[in-house]
Parts: sequence; structure tokens; C-alpha cells
Amino acid sequence: MIKHIVFFKLAPFAEGNTKQENALYLKEKLENLQSIIPGLLKMEVFINIPDVAADNYDLVLMAEFNNLQDLDVYINHPEHVKVASFITKVRTDRAAIDYKF
Repeated sequence: MIKHIVFFKLAPFAEGNTKQENALYLKEKLENLQSIIPGLLKMEVFINIPDVAADNYDLVLMAEFNNLQDLDVYINHPEHVKVASFITKVRTDRAAIDYKF
């Protein structure tokens, strides 16, 4: 099994939306991928509690796959590419880790 975890810092205002609006939009779009992309076993997305710590990341996604091939399918799937394209426009930073469990 593979766990894919990605943290994002979002711009205070981007693409006509506040950080919170973009976080909610991304949460919905990312979680919807679970019903679209084969091999994506589980997708959870969490939004950081605002104003807890200035250096916290704003959004985290945690996804599970059976193997690296399924992760590759997810990464290259057109629906994921669409969401990732939007994320690129609204994020200021990204950190990720993939590991076997």
C-alpha cells in the first residue's frame, strides 16, 4: 500500500477567491476524485484551522493506493490534472511525501 500526503500553503487571495474559499473548493474537488479515478482507494482532505500558527500549511490531502502504478494513474489522470492546474494558480508552497505502509 502507498500513502500520498501533500501539504499546500495557499495565497491569501487568488483566482478571485479568498484563501478559505479556495481551500473549500479544493477540498470538494480533490475528494470527488475518489469516485472518478480507478485505483484511488481513499482520499481525505483537511483544512487547517485559520490563524492557529502563521507558518502552518493551509490544506493537506492524504490518499491511499495499492501500488505505485495506481499512484501514477492518479497523478496523470485528466481530472487530477485539472485540479492540480488550479492548485498551481492558488498555492504559494507545496510539500509532499509518498511512502509504503
